[in-house]
Amino acid sequence: MTSIAGLRDLRRRTVPPKYIPVLVTAGLFLAMFVAGGIRYENFATGQIILNVFIDNAFLLVVAVGMTFVILTGGIDLSVGSVVALATMLSASLLKDGWPAYAVMALVLVIGAVLGLAMGAIIHYFEIQPFIVTLAGMFLARGLCYTISTESIPIENPTFTDIAQTRINLGGDLSVSPSAVIAVVVVLIAAYVLHYTRLGRNVYATGGSEQSALLMGLPVARTKIAVYTISGFCSALGGLLFAFYSLSGYGLSAVGMELDAIAAVVIGGTLLTGGSGFLLGTVLGVLVLGLIQTIISFEGTLSSWWTRIFIGLLLFVFILLQRVFSGGSRRRTP
Repeated sequence: MTSIAGLRDLRRRTVPPKYIPVLVTAGLFLAMFVAGGIRYENFATGQIILNVFIDNAFLLVVAVGMTFVILTGGIDLSVGSVVALATMLSASLLKDGWPAYAVMALVLVIGAVLGLAMGAIIHYFEIQPFIVTLAGMFLARGLCYTISTESIPIENPTFTDIAQTRINLGGDLSVSPSAVIAVVVVLIAAYVLHYTRLGRNVYATGGSEQSALLMGLPVARTKIAVYTISGFCSALGGLLFAFYSLSGYGLSAVGMELDAIAAVVIGGTLLTGGSGFLLGTVLGVLVLGLIQTIISFEGTLSSWWTRIFIGLLLFVFILLQRVFSGGSRRRTP
């Protein structure tokens, strides 16, 4: 008890508590990167960081949408299934001869409409987001199998060109178009969250929905908007995953919703809503990606150790959230 009280006194005197989880995540990422550089040859390079972005671009985009949802105090369990549905729709329609950009546009619209429908049901029928998005998860995954139970390869020239293109950053550094798209999505989302009315409404709704209603804020519109954004980001993440794998498969992205939630929580966003930053989500995705990179460099560890480390990190960050937010909530009359 004394140590917890000491931590709370320390944070009151120094850094505002809302920044502490992000700083802890940044420190963890730096420590992992330095430790990897010491242990492994050719690890501490800029390309390693860029490779983490390249390999996790689709997860980063999905996690951005999840951040909007969690900031309002909600949850979206459908994102992994929507990613899989996006890959299946893309592969199937391209195989039937559809133009690549028409397929991309249709997939993004379908993802946004699914998100909008779930948001409307959650708000107007007052059903828990967990239940509604769980139904959405089964619906999207089931639709994948109505298209095909087998993997469908993508051979469209536009998709293969995007998948194989590398953007030279100078020296030996390069990134994929998917990583650039993910960074653009993060920048747009950060602007929306911190400099627009929608962003302010998102934080207000997550802080206290009842208070937001009493202030006359458009809670219904805000909740529907965040699920629409999440659906759109999931569909876009599915397109990036299609570029990454050049195939569509109904079992793609199984468990990706949990990875997205883990990245958001490790990035410092409160699961109860109202507090968090997109920078934290980016750092959370980078931490998850760096764990996978370290395990692949080690060579002797099973990939299941990734899940073990993520589970331990989640425990640590949930406890941190309790330490740095629990006290102030108990003092609220």
